[in-house]
Amino acid sequence: MRLSGAWLSRAPTQAVLAAISAQGHRALLVGGCVRNALMGLTVGDIDIATDALPDQVQALAQRAGLRAVPTGIAHGTITVVADGIGHEVTTFRHDLHGDGRHAIVSFQASLGEDAARRDFTMNALYANAQGDVIDPLGLGLADLAARRLRFVGDAHARICEDYLRILRFFRFYAQYGNPDVGPDPEALAACAAHCEGLSQLSRERIGAEMRKLLAAPNPAPALGAMAATGVLARVLPGADPAALAVLVHFEAAMALPTPANWLRRLAVLGGQDPQTALRLSRAESRDLANMVAAIGAPDGPAVLAYRLGLVGAGDVLALRAAIFEQPPDPAWREALAQGAAARFPVSSSDLMPGLQGPALGARLRMLEDRWIGSGFVLERADLLALPDLSESDLS
Repeated sequence: MRLSGAWLSRAPTQAVLAAISAQGHRALLVGGCVRNALMGLTVGDIDIATDALPDQVQALAQRAGLRAVPTGIAHGTITVVADGIGHEVTTFRHDLHGDGRHAIVSFQASLGEDAARRDFTMNALYANAQGDVIDPLGLGLADLAARRLRFVGDAHARICEDYLRILRFFRFYAQYGNPDVGPDPEALAACAAHCEGLSQLSRERIGAEMRKLLAAPNPAPALGAMAATGVLARVLPGADPAALAVLVHFEAAMALPTPANWLRRLAVLGGQDPQTALRLSRAESRDLANMVAAIGAPDGPAVLAYRLGLVGAGDVLALRAAIFEQPPDPAWREALAQGAAARFPVSSSDLMPGLQGPALGARLRMLEDRWIGSGFVLERADLLALPDLSESDLS
């Protein structure tokens, strides 16, 4: 089997492969770039495996006029930059010792040993500069063709080497697995058996994996499996994936501009403290809180669009549909367009200098509420002619 594509033939990648193999060393593409190319998916990061030692990789790259950056030299990784494109080049290795987070490795390893230490069989695929695929374990190609996600060797051993692999299993299942077949039973059992090890991981690492998982086309089967194994309760206490599949359905039915918005999907999961559990940024925490608050608010589609914009209002309507299991009003698109286009015709300068400070803010809010309540039709003159706040019946 042979890979093809512009990513493989581009000059910078071929230059790095040629530089590393210049003195007889092996330089093989590995992991995600091979997997995605075989699946017809976009290829992103380029990883290269080699039998050259890290200091040899640096010397070979510099001899070829390429920049070598020791980004992970303790683990055998040198980033080789060609025409501004980084390629992670890692020496063949096998683990000597691991504590569930970090491993002590040996670089005296063969290609087979390097493949045997990888996480999943579909990631243990290599290819040379011409695109010829190598499957050292004899399992990767068949598993990839079947979209069967399996740990390399013993699932328990792979997880105990790095507990993050538990989350990676569910994330990769969501992205590349076959939902009609279901997750590998051995892998699920191992994830359940070792889920306490997730407590050793930083919230930043957990949050990064959960963002990627929730951004998969349909993460519902994976989240359901996470809940069944106890993993979801470990990383996001109180979360309930029951409505997630319904949300994914409405995302597609409504043709939302961001069909795989991970934050919207986090909102439907709930959870006791997602901000802390997943180390959300301030902006993410704010957006999540606004989204959740708007779900139960009385605002209709037009008001939502005025307050949150088209995208934000669409998010809330999809969440309402999923939680209450009712599609939005048939005219929701027109209502969103109306609200998004509405512009409050009064500014603070219209009320000054007569009003200042808190009184000015209160008056503006009252007028805006009246304007929204009119369906955005009251004009500036009508609003300014309204009685003062103290004289108004706002009940």
